[in-house]
Amino acid sequence: VQDEEEAVKLFRQAADQVLAAAQHNLGRCNDKGKGCVKNKEEAARFFRLAAEQGLAFAQFAVGDCCMLGIGVVHDIADAA
Repeated sequence: VQDEEEAVKLFRQAADQVLAAAQHNLGRCNDKGKGCVKNKEEAARFFRLAAEQGLAFAQFAVGDCCMLGIGVVHDIADAA
């Protein structure tokens, strides 16, 4: 658990520097509750930040969130 918490701390520092991979990883941590409290809304927010920078994995994650209504309002049109 300590290592996961340290990873979240480092991902957050990198995400604050607008690094898409770190934003995506922070989204995954929030989605699964790894190293932090599970927070689907924060996960979706970090996925979207990374997706807006063109990170394909994050774009896929945003699509899933929108299609399934995970952390965001269910929106099939936005998922596309």
